[in-house]
Amino acid sequence: MNSPGRKLRIAVWYNLPSGGAKRALHYHLAGLKARGHHLEAWRPDVPQLDFMPICEVVAQEHVVPQNWKATRPGPLVMKVGQVAREPDRMVDAWDAQGRACAAEIERGGFDVLFANTCMYFHAPFLGRYLKIPKVLYLQEPNRPLYEPLPRLPWLPFCPAEHPSGLRGLRARFIYEVARRGAGLKGLAELQNARSYDRILVNSFFSREAVLRAYGLNSKVCYLGIDPGIFSDHAKPRERFVIGIGTFGPTKNIMLAVEAIGTIPVDKRPALVWVANMQDEPYLAACLARAKELGVDLQPKKMIPDAEMVELLSRATAMVYAPRLEPFGFAPLEANFCGTPVIGVAEGGVRETVQDGVNGLLVDHDPVEMGRAIVRLLEDPALSRRLGEQGRDIAREKWSVEASIDRLEAELFGVLHST
Repeated sequence: MNSPGRKLRIAVWYNLPSGGAKRALHYHLAGLKARGHHLEAWRPDVPQLDFMPICEVVAQEHVVPQNWKATRPGPLVMKVGQVAREPDRMVDAWDAQGRACAAEIERGGFDVLFANTCMYFHAPFLGRYLKIPKVLYLQEPNRPLYEPLPRLPWLPFCPAEHPSGLRGLRARFIYEVARRGAGLKGLAELQNARSYDRILVNSFFSREAVLRAYGLNSKVCYLGIDPGIFSDHAKPRERFVIGIGTFGPTKNIMLAVEAIGTIPVDKRPALVWVANMQDEPYLAACLARAKELGVDLQPKKMIPDAEMVELLSRATAMVYAPRLEPFGFAPLEANFCGTPVIGVAEGGVRETVQDGVNGLLVDHDPVEMGRAIVRLLEDPALSRRLGEQGRDIAREKWSVEASIDRLEAELFGVLHST
């Protein structure tokens, strides 16, 4: 429980790109700062610092470089040894970064560590070396180590899946290095995760994922949305649907494209997709498929929040189709703007979208998703009702203030239990 009047000295560690996890961290730290807690952040030299800058919401930000850069495999034999040592170099470099951060934090007289997911090792190393109470907000385990995306990394090499001759030998060598690297990475992540006193997750689905991946217990600490950014502008709804998320395979934009492609041409809406990052080959494939199907796909990259909210407030619906998304900010952001969500009934989406209440849940099927889109296009009263109910539920349950209450209680709780 909280200690009335007590202000904490909180050390923060993060290594996040632009996206929902970075936005969540910014919300968390801004809320803790507003309540009078002292915050200092440690990070490696991370990319995309201009998106939701953490330096805005902490007293000081410390940069500790990780001294590691991935080797690009080349055709020269002289690179073989360098590539073979790559997994060890990566583990050693991130371990050293964590050790250095921990030493600085220990000298700072902090009450608690609030660590966040790392892009490379989802459970960061510095937890091993700190004696103060340690909390990790783990958005999700490192999925490529535990899910076939497209195949599990520890499976043996299959020659039938690769070319023959010298190209096949090179492919096998790289695969075996990656396989060994997955083992080293998985072991390191497990040891790191075990070093934290409390692991917080964003959904019950993520809690189960952590249990499957690490065999560890975790606690659900739901995230929230800032109504100062996302709000219903009461705009007339227009004939387009919107999607939000990285333009890459995990967000499954192709399903949304194909769903709209099943709709008769005279009823077909445009698909506006907002992304902070994009996988260029995947974007090209989606654009090609959209052209083939006659779908008006309009990608938008790195637009301001105000423009994104304007689009959300005018769209008929949001389409949301990622595979096993652990939580998903985007559906709640849509609901705050009074926009109903058509989501695939997987992962954490089932905890935020209630079928027939604030949106429609569908199977992973383009025809079914297409029918749901048409249903909302042809029944404005239903679309409006779902959007209004979604907005009311979001304000009641998913506010950023409530999420700060939950996080603050966990930070105080770990102090009393360690």
